[in-house]
Amino acid sequence: MPDNNHQNPQLSQTAAEQLVQSVVDYAIFMLDTEGTIQSWNPGAERIKGYTAGEIIGEHFSRFYTDEDRAAGVPEAALKQAATEGRFHAEGWRVRKDGRRFWALVVIDPISDNGKLVGFAKVTRDITHHHEMQRAALESERRFRLLVQGVTDYAIYMIDPEGKITNWNTGAERIKGYGAAEILGKHFSIFYTPEDQEAAVPLRVLETARKEGRYEAEGWRVRKDGAMFWANVIVDAIHDDGGELIGFAKITRDLTERLERDESRLAHSRLR
Repeated sequence: MPDNNHQNPQLSQTAAEQLVQSVVDYAIFMLDTEGTIQSWNPGAERIKGYTAGEIIGEHFSRFYTDEDRAAGVPEAALKQAATEGRFHAEGWRVRKDGRRFWALVVIDPISDNGKLVGFAKVTRDITHHHEMQRAALESERRFRLLVQGVTDYAIYMIDPEGKITNWNTGAERIKGYGAAEILGKHFSIFYTPEDQEAAVPLRVLETARKEGRYEAEGWRVRKDGAMFWANVIVDAIHDDGGELIGFAKITRDLTERLERDESRLAHSRLR
């Protein structure tokens, strides 16, 4: 029977080359020790825009922006790969037609009997992912600005244990605490002593945790001890995996409305 534990090195190398040549989603190519391109796969042609005949023998720095070339980034990448065993980064790269794309790049050194003979370079075009990430960050930034600009509502986040993790302008106006004073404190500080003793804050979080939302009206306490009538909404926040990561809490001061209602009720009783 044939010995399957000893593969023909030539066959293994051929299989590896066939694998690389079949990959179209990744640019996979070899560089010599100076950074000159020695091989080129279909993925590299698709992503970079050059055919093998056009690019083999050229320096890989042509894929970098003018700014990065002037700053010596390509040479630094090879130096890091050679000295640290790998270079891994994201950044702008340039196609044959001059268009830029956001790339995930890995460069590994290739050695023969301990001597550096070149580099293996793998590049993936992650422009879409990068743009989605930037859009999400911009959306988050705008949302933060929106929340910070709201003064009629106290809007803030609390962690799963009830500790305050952020604070908006409206929260400072309604509650009386500056962000530096309140961040890290437990949100039960806003409840009356009677509600704290009755574990109302804990029940609020438990309801939001189980049902996804808690909404109610009741007395709350400002920093100076004054009480106000509040409409409170607490929403449970989960990550993409469904794990609870905290709560979003919105409080509105309805004291004036309550006083008007009580005044109308008292007036009607006098009739």
